[in-house]
Amino acid sequence: MEEEKRCKFWLPKKNRFCANSPLNDSQFCGNHTARSIEQWIPCPIDPSHSVLNQNLDGHVKRCPLLKQAHSLSLQPFYQKGINAGKEEEDSVSSEMKRSAVYSMTVIEFCELINKIESLHASICKDIWESYKVPEACNRWIKREVDRKLPFQEKHVAQQASILGNLEDFGVIKSSVGSKGTDSQGFYGDNSNCVHAVVEFGAGRGYLTQMLADCYGIDRVFLVERKAYKLKADRSLRQKESMILERLRIDIEDLNLKAVKSLRGVPYLAIGKHLCGPATDLTLRCCLSEQWSQDSMQDCRSNDNLKGLAIATCCHHLCQWKHYTNRKFMSNLGITKEQFHAMTWFTSWAVDADHSSDLSDITDCRLLSQSTEEKQCGGDINGVEDVVRNMKAVERAVLGFKCKQIIDVGRVMWAKEHGLDTEFVKYVPSSISPENHLLLARHTKCV
Repeated sequence: MEEEKRCKFWLPKKNRFCANSPLNDSQFCGNHTARSIEQWIPCPIDPSHSVLNQNLDGHVKRCPLLKQAHSLSLQPFYQKGINAGKEEEDSVSSEMKRSAVYSMTVIEFCELINKIESLHASICKDIWESYKVPEACNRWIKREVDRKLPFQEKHVAQQASILGNLEDFGVIKSSVGSKGTDSQGFYGDNSNCVHAVVEFGAGRGYLTQMLADCYGIDRVFLVERKAYKLKADRSLRQKESMILERLRIDIEDLNLKAVKSLRGVPYLAIGKHLCGPATDLTLRCCLSEQWSQDSMQDCRSNDNLKGLAIATCCHHLCQWKHYTNRKFMSNLGITKEQFHAMTWFTSWAVDADHSSDLSDITDCRLLSQSTEEKQCGGDINGVEDVVRNMKAVERAVLGFKCKQIIDVGRVMWAKEHGLDTEFVKYVPSSISPENHLLLARHTKCV
């Protein structure tokens, strides 16, 4: 009798039926009743999850993020879409980008590939290897830190090289036995030294943890929209005199000048693997001109930005609506549609075999002679056939070239905003294929 009151969904791993009670009009419980996709709609409070249309009214009253969203809207530093850019258009999905590429004619596709090759050869000359293992980070590299802290060699190598490049670039310096730094290990005099670090897309915050451990920083702001377990916050707060603020907010909505405790404080901005448009949002957050509602005068947010280091990532997620240097792309003859095609190509770079450094291969011809001959002979019916006939290494190299062109535009945008810049490969591809680092510093930091 009791068996009849159970859900009839078979659980093969447990070798029994589901123990939940079935719905009144079904043999299955609420978890296992078949539902059509059309019944699910994005939650209006947080579109990252979906809810049944019939339950929408009740869900919006008790959505876990409702209280958080209301609390955030009351914060003085919350300004919806302040860093999003001026383009009022929807984001373009990867499937839409793919469809747009495959709808090109073969001639249009080949012309775009040739344009990418030509542009890369002319504007991506000044990218060099800069893998650093600074002495200041030895205690982390040798695991002479709290054993409770998570340790993954590839992440430690990336974090150390980011900090090593900042040190080599003249923004930070190990305070151990060195002169010309303040008590926190930053270059500068009393009127022009860095007093805080803002980590964008901080995640658990272990890049900042290494910076605090190895360079003595004691004023930290961690910007991250998601909640994480095993964060570095607990370890950081145990440090004497450490001031730590975690800002639970999307970078797109962050008015950095309105963070009261950061107002007027010289700071360093860092970010490791800022996915797709998050790099553009961060640059605009730190460097864009905004009007102060209090004084009604023009205020440059980069007055207090003394240095910046962003490890870019996930270029396939980039959007024209967010991209900082659309003018640069337009001047190169790249349209919005071609830009989105380039972002789709970038996924091929990280799909490749990275036992060898494909990003260094510049003499690989992206459309082989045999492909062009097949095209002329009518053996290729469309772009999908062209892509299928490209070798894996050809696709990977194309992806790397597109990533670098996109990043060079960002570098140029930072330079236009008065910063000295460098763009380097900060780790080998064998450690991470996402291995490019944008460095910038205020000219007065030199």
